[in-house]
Amino acid sequence: MSDTFSTIEFDKSPDGLVPAIIQDSNTNKVLMLGYMSDKALEKTKELGTVTFFSRSKQRLWTKGETSGNFLFVNEISADCDGDTILIKATPAGPTCHTGADTCFGEKNSQDTRIGEASFLNYLQKEVIRERKLNPQEESYTSSLFRKGINKIAQKVGEEAVEVVIESKDDDDELFKNEVSDLLFHLLVLLEQKNIDLDEVIGVLRSRHQ
Repeated sequence: MSDTFSTIEFDKSPDGLVPAIIQDSNTNKVLMLGYMSDKALEKTKELGTVTFFSRSKQRLWTKGETSGNFLFVNEISADCDGDTILIKATPAGPTCHTGADTCFGEKNSQDTRIGEASFLNYLQKEVIRERKLNPQEESYTSSLFRKGINKIAQKVGEEAVEVVIESKDDDDELFKNEVSDLLFHLLVLLEQKNIDLDEVIGVLRSRHQ
């Protein structure tokens, strides 16, 4: 995630809010418009998912916290006056609460597979990272971080072997479960090494340009 500005002048508005335009990073479609306070912007940067200040709820509101349709941030910039924010993001599913692709009723031609893949970003940045930063005694993920990188790497190896074994059988459901286990432990390993999935995707993208 990159920032191309230093200061937003929140005090220009009596309520301390500035408009935030959300644009799809892949299709350039405008997805929605919301409002941000300084704390909402700070939370957006911290989580990597778009967080607004809800004027109706009068609290911070992360887009997707109920629906699961998060907006994963790729770039944040401001206009020339420093009182409007532009966020380029990857949506995990429809953006509008009505189920439409955008809040303006436009069809977003983005391949829906991108939305599904974005769940992996959510899993690493919101779930796995939370278990690392705020460990819970009963959490399996937290227990992996406590045991360290050797144990995590070992689990990745074990799950990879399970995938190979199950690929030779005809039980597709079991095979998909084993692949899911492998992907999960790979994300844990990436988080342990402080590497975002986005960085790995960047390597893959560079190979296919």
